[in-house]
Amino acid sequence: VQLQAFGGGLVQPGGSLRLSCAASGRISSINAMGWYRQAPGKQREWVATISSAGSTVYADSVKGRFTISSDNAKNTVYLQTNSLKPEDTAVYYCNMRITPWGGLTNNYWGQGTLVTVSS
Repeated sequence: VQLQAFGGGLVQPGGSLRLSCAASGRISSINAMGWYRQAPGKQREWVATISSAGSTVYADSVKGRFTISSDNAKNTVYLQTNSLKPEDTAVYYCNMRITPWGGLTNNYWGQGTLVTVSS
């Protein structure tokens, strides 16, 4: 199982970016999908999670500005980021709790995509 994230880049304050993360491999089921981020010099922090049933939860710092969604048929999770602030600058990582065919459920991570918010 592999996760690959896309969509990072340089954006001005107040701008938007849409991040995507697709899982591939022998996947039996995906229980939850989420996004984390790690700013320079800081620990990785949780951003948002979406369950297989579509329930969403957000960190207070992004609530009302970010939207997590998924396409279960494509094993893909998205993060729409709006009204970006310089403090949103970080490497964004996707995370999925996946049960592979014939394997045990485990957490899998994407490689990270850099979002830089700067004028």
